[in-house]
Amino acid sequence: MTRSPCPSSRMIADCSEAVVRLPLMWTKRLILLILLVVASCRQPAETQQEIRVSLVADGRERTFILPAPTTIDEFLRTPRVDVQLGELDQVNPPAFTQITDGMRITIARVREETQCEQTEVPYKQTTQLNEGLAAGEQRVVQAGQNGILEICYRVTIVDGTPLSRAETNRTTIRAAQDEIVYVGPTGEIEPIPITGTLAYINNGNAWIIRGSSTSKRPLTTEGDLDGRVFSLSDDGRRLLFTRSSSDLDPATVFNQLWLVPDTTLSAELVALVPNNILYAEWIPNRENTISYSSGTPREAAPKWLAYNDLWEMRIDPLTGESLGVREIVERSTRGPYSWWGTRFHWSPDGQKLVWVQADSIGLVNLETGELEPPLLNYAVLRPVGDWSWRATVSWSQDSALIATTAHGAPVGSELPESSPAFDLTVVSADGSFTAPLLPGVGIWSAPQLSPFIVNANSEFPQGYLAFLRARDPYNSINGEYDLVVADRDGSNARVVFGRSGIRAQQSIYQNREFVWSPDGRQIAFVYLGNIWVVDVESEVATQLTLDGAASTPIWTR
Repeated sequence: MTRSPCPSSRMIADCSEAVVRLPLMWTKRLILLILLVVASCRQPAETQQEIRVSLVADGRERTFILPAPTTIDEFLRTPRVDVQLGELDQVNPPAFTQITDGMRITIARVREETQCEQTEVPYKQTTQLNEGLAAGEQRVVQAGQNGILEICYRVTIVDGTPLSRAETNRTTIRAAQDEIVYVGPTGEIEPIPITGTLAYINNGNAWIIRGSSTSKRPLTTEGDLDGRVFSLSDDGRRLLFTRSSSDLDPATVFNQLWLVPDTTLSAELVALVPNNILYAEWIPNRENTISYSSGTPREAAPKWLAYNDLWEMRIDPLTGESLGVREIVERSTRGPYSWWGTRFHWSPDGQKLVWVQADSIGLVNLETGELEPPLLNYAVLRPVGDWSWRATVSWSQDSALIATTAHGAPVGSELPESSPAFDLTVVSADGSFTAPLLPGVGIWSAPQLSPFIVNANSEFPQGYLAFLRARDPYNSINGEYDLVVADRDGSNARVVFGRSGIRAQQSIYQNREFVWSPDGRQIAFVYLGNIWVVDVESEVATQLTLDGAASTPIWTR
């Protein structure tokens, strides 16, 4: 039904004139009808209620009267409200809510800021045994310094009041530096005779023992030997070594070659000309003559790039002055993973030189400087971390045989370069035969042929073959080893030292875990960071150091 429109003023006037002409009864009824119509037109305007709403924001409260219902969002957008909402501001009730009379709307101003605090990190005290001190003596070698740690937080602030914070970042402004205190060990060393000169590295210094196990003394005191080069001359009087001082610029020099001119005296150390040395040793039967190989520093691991070269240099043993240099092997990048470097090792007679690369060993032609065809090939070992494995080699005293560790064939479905097997092998220097003697000895087996032992009951010189044998042959990189001595052909192998197991120090520069005495009757080796000597026949072992910081034993007459 369509509702009749409300009467206009003209219509009411016409109705009034008509009323005059009607009888009285009808006149009353008509007047009442007109009044009802007029009242019905005015009723909505007279009964509509006002909508009052309160707005609390920015520290004040205002009241608004709305002509019609709306949402909070629409209300806040009107010009007369004049409220700008930030991205994080909170509106309560939610902005989509329909406004009702008497509603109270609050706006909480929310912002986030970063706050950082610095706090001190206390240093720790580290005590280290050091045989350079008397028993019980203490010496602070590095002062402690607290570190500074900066911790940053994301702080939520509501209407000017911080309500919550969450940690976002930690930055070490300055690392704490431990206080290092050296303490002289209080134990006692059993005196045993020492033939020749036994040298080793202890706490970064060179030490020697002569005559008796109780007569140890340091040759250096700065504690900066890096272990790459550590070589005694045949007579034990001169020591060649490398050191890496904090004074060096690592961008250009990673180490320097040094000399102890006379280990029998308290002589001054002598700096030699070469630096950035990866290998160096004395050339047997060549007076005051060394060979060395070099590289260059680089930022990428392993922090150097090998040149794979070889030089011969004669030196003045008193001044370190070079008396002549000759290139033997030219610089090159031959061989897999050549960035690690080629190893070299002279035969006892000084007439042959073996080279070692990641997948083979062979001899150097000393006339042309060329690497001769390999005497032994094996699968390269995929680098573990940032180092590349190189086998060790040991010459027989007559310079006819070479004992080494060869990377073995796969034991399952793995690729050859991932094989966990390593075998003890002997090859002849003239290339006439290769003899795999013992399988599964481990990556750090480092076999060494002993000097010949003179026996009055035999017309032939005798000797032994010593090596480290992994207790788990297929997990030998980080596993434990036993020290084993066998006949030169690998037969009659027996453990001469085991105990809880030798853990190879993984000296990736030289891999020198043990060494024969000059008379071939004893072996010096590293066990739990200390130098021990074992008698091969009796298998009696004696500890020579006490501070657990020894490595790299070498032993000459």
